[in-house]
Amino acid sequence: MAAAAWTEPWVRLTAHQLRVGAEAAATAAREWGGYWADALRRRTPPLGPVTDGLRWWATVRDRRPPSWTLPAEIRFRTPIAALRDVTEPADREADVVPTLVLPPQAGHSSSIVDFAPDQSQLATLRTAGLVRLAALEWLPATAATRSASIGDYLAVVDRAVTELGGRANLVGDCQGGWLAAIYAALHPDKVHTLTLAGAPLDFHAGDAVIAHATRALHGAYGMAPYRALVAAGGGTVPGGALLASFVGIAPQAEVGRQLELLRHLDDPGHLARFRAFHDWFTHTQDMPGAFYLWLVEHLFARNELIRGELVVDGRPVDPGAIDCPLFLLAGETDHITPAPQVFAFADAVATPAADVVQRTTPGGHLGLFMGHDALATAWPELGAQVRARSI
Repeated sequence: MAAAAWTEPWVRLTAHQLRVGAEAAATAAREWGGYWADALRRRTPPLGPVTDGLRWWATVRDRRPPSWTLPAEIRFRTPIAALRDVTEPADREADVVPTLVLPPQAGHSSSIVDFAPDQSQLATLRTAGLVRLAALEWLPATAATRSASIGDYLAVVDRAVTELGGRANLVGDCQGGWLAAIYAALHPDKVHTLTLAGAPLDFHAGDAVIAHATRALHGAYGMAPYRALVAAGGGTVPGGALLASFVGIAPQAEVGRQLELLRHLDDPGHLARFRAFHDWFTHTQDMPGAFYLWLVEHLFARNELIRGELVVDGRPVDPGAIDCPLFLLAGETDHITPAPQVFAFADAVATPAADVVQRTTPGGHLGLFMGHDALATAWPELGAQVRARSI
């Protein structure tokens, strides 16, 4: 039995990599074949593919820092985060509970929550009536912040809530979701409603490759591989390493994106969409090594949050202390954080069943925060429900 428990995550991980490898090969064959079919149909000159290759390479190499869309007032800045207030001047005294968004933090810019004028989670929430609105921007780790701890991040959240008036609606995306959940468990009196999207709360639920990989590595080698990664980064986790791990989870998506670009080099609309995502996806930022090692050990490996065994700075983190309205959102095809990891939290809190909303939306993980489907339906509806409870 013990042997089966030890080998099972390796079997699942190997099966996943074989499957996605086959899908990546199939995607490459389909898109590459499509490119040559298009070239023959257009009667492309012999040197045309060479020219296309050079244009493709120039486009891929032309990377710019990602940017935010909405004007914001920076209420404060610390070495690890900044508070961006996107409340419009006319709404600063509006009779509505303030809302604080905690973006994902996995080696990319927090601007994913304000990705583009027509793809902004912040703008969508504001339109839904949550007009007193702010978001934390996680800053890249440096040599000075490589030892930042979970306590440091919770302190930043607490400072932001205090800055906004002392009580807020919390919206947590992915890693920002478990951080919001921990904060709510420690400070239930300061959280008016709690919305968690694509947040890994039960890290061992569902069929998630990250969970299988962590169980396999940690089960065989403990924390050694993760400490080695942090040591190689000089005390931080290189954003490039995090990017490589995400591409490795679903290589077929990146293969398809790159070859689709090759087929649409003359389509200005496609080029603009590619550049916007490429800028955000490839401009990575490092994470503090101490923070990363803590979350791998206590959340990913030991799953202490959902088990009610988590302790932060000597304080027990009890999800049962949370009794505010709870909104849980998952992506139907999310391979990073499958729905069971999100929805398991409904059974861990003290929120009455009538005040718990669970819903899914089409698409995968990133689509939860910047996808057209989620922003057209899920977030307006959830925002309106939070607004109705925030007057």
